Amino acid sequence: MTDFKNKTLMITGGTGSFGSTVLKHFLTGDIAEIRIFSRDEKKQDDMRHDLQVRFPEHAGKVKFYIGDVRNKDSVRDAMAGVDYVFHAAALKQVPSCEFFPMEAVRTNVEGTDNVIHAAIDAGVKKVVCLSTDKAAYPINAMGISKAMMEKVAMANARVAGERTVICCTRYGNVMCSRGSVIPLFIDQIKADNPITVTDPEMTRFMMNLDEALDLVMFAFEHGRPGDLFVQKSDASTIGVLAQAVQQLFGDTGIKVIGTRHGEKLYETLLTREERLRSEDLGAYFRVAADGRSLNYDKFFVEGEVHTQADEAYTSHNTRLLDVDATVEKLLGTDYVKDALKDWKKK
Repeated sequence: MTDFKNKTLMITGGTGSFGSTVLKHFLTGDIAEIRIFSRDEKKQDDMRHDLQVRFPEHAGKVKFYIGDVRNKDSVRDAMAGVDYVFHAAALKQVPSCEFFPMEAVRTNVEGTDNVIHAAIDAGVKKVVCLSTDKAAYPINAMGISKAMMEKVAMANARVAGERTVICCTRYGNVMCSRGSVIPLFIDQIKADNPITVTDPEMTRFMMNLDEALDLVMFAFEHGRPGDLFVQKSDASTIGVLAQAVQQLFGDTGIKVIGTRHGEKLYETLLTREERLRSEDLGAYFRVAADGRSLNYDKFFVEGEVHTQADEAYTSHNTRLLDVDATVEKLLGTDYVKDALKDWKKK
């Protein structure tokens, strides 16, 4: 990570699961400063004390900024002197965004525009914006707002160019992140209650937090203005995931409760249209920015027209894990390993 030597990294929404993972990987290295920007002073205080206990010799590298991406001034004040930005601040809960869609717009769309403009004005070198599968063929308010977030990033990338390189990552279900279903399943089992499953046939990509950071780092290292990066991932049905969690923690039964507001049957990481112009990089796809101008005629006249690939890249057509493989995937997360240790002590 030589690019980060003596540099300052700002993480918006930095008290979340992704921010904690970044700290775990970066804190003991040669980075000069990590700025945690968020609006929750309680989470910042908890993180500060945790770092002081676990990393007393490195905790001073982390600076905490109270602010909200909706507030241009607070973002601008925190951005001064920053070299790189990982933009993770977002409203992520699908049902709550369905009930309060304008709140999703203010944070996910307007907030992203504020962060990017502040970064450009401050001379930041690179900005990586974190998006979600729900931005592909969006059917819910959260997905629509994140799709617009991507469009805002791409539009600003055209203007900023190499001066401030702006690119995006898009990933699906991050295992054990805040608000994800695995911690809920574990809590339900510990309370001796049945696991509540929305639809056993629903599929979700299975990515852990370290893999999410790997994707962001790949985008950071290889991103050009306006690029979108997706990591190839395995998937599981929710029914198989529930069985895997119960195999580890105990079988308390399964209760099917039906889909929540705005939920999709499967996740889409690349649309057909995006896959058509994507570049296969092995473990990742890169979708380059559409460099055409508003003068479409010359593109139609000069080249052969393609409009769609054969299929999108979804959690239905990637490799599906069985119960044993899902158990192995779960055991690769710190959250599940720690939860199992606590569970076995009782």
